[in-house]
Amino acid sequence: MGTVALAVTNGMLHFELSMAYEVFGADLTGVADPWYRVVVCGPGAVRTGRFRLEPDHGLDHLSRADTVIVPGWADVDEDPPAELVDAVRAAHEAGARVASLCTGAFVLAAAGILDGKRATTHWAHTHALATRHPRVNVDPDVLYVDNGSVLTSAGKAAAMDLCLHLVRLDHGSSVANTVARRLVVPPHRDGGQAQFVTTPVPAPTNDPLTALFPWVLERLDQPLTVTDLARQAGMSSRNLGRHFRAVTGTSPLRWLLAQRIRRAQELLEDSDISVDAVAAATGMGTATTLRRHFHRTVGVPPDTYRRTFRSRPRAGSHHSGQHQENH
Repeated sequence: MGTVALAVTNGMLHFELSMAYEVFGADLTGVADPWYRVVVCGPGAVRTGRFRLEPDHGLDHLSRADTVIVPGWADVDEDPPAELVDAVRAAHEAGARVASLCTGAFVLAAAGILDGKRATTHWAHTHALATRHPRVNVDPDVLYVDNGSVLTSAGKAAAMDLCLHLVRLDHGSSVANTVARRLVVPPHRDGGQAQFVTTPVPAPTNDPLTALFPWVLERLDQPLTVTDLARQAGMSSRNLGRHFRAVTGTSPLRWLLAQRIRRAQELLEDSDISVDAVAAATGMGTATTLRRHFHRTVGVPPDTYRRTFRSRPRAGSHHSGQHQENH
């Protein structure tokens, strides 16, 4: 998606705005060429917190962008400016992919583009969003929601997750991982919805499991069991389960399966090996087993996933008629 437009106005949250600019405005021409072209669009000079910002273009320029990012809106008790709402609606009608960060969802909801769709925002404001916009299916328990051409995220760090998710959709997992490494953030966090979203490797801590995670990831092609993991970690299987839930929020086997699926996604995106070979490389054993687990977790079969990512539009193509819905 060639042009990313950041929609700003007075009262925007500068944290989310800066985060989006860091992701899409970085010079990564050596990693992904062409990379995004970022423009800031607003009604004139605006204030975000203590900062004064001079946009590159007016809000009417949003309709020329491939992707429009709407950062968090500070005062959710007030209706967002009508000119911003109208410009975001016009951009969506023109074919732009529109994503909100944190309370930016209130702008999308006011524009009517979340009607009948699942969406999220910062947990502290999900009730207000649902009350004010009853036609929106507000999910308070997820990090972000991908409806294809309309995406929403929860607050702060979840906004980064959504930005990296967009990079991954456009450029693949290896480029998204490179962006994450440069920003020193985890490359994958589960958005709470299965389709085309990966599960994280927990960040290093002093927990006794810290050394176990890379050991497992180097052996995903092997038939590992909970006993194998417990032995490597130097603890009982019961202790291992308790530690896993404390660190990852899930059981050892569920985490292991998520890593196998994540690795399968990478191989399907970045290699031409057969589904049987992917199954062997990820410890699934057979293509039938891989297809069953992959379809249940991701929402589509491996072959469909591969075709989707191989045919995704690359940066530099204009948005008209070229957006793909991730269904």
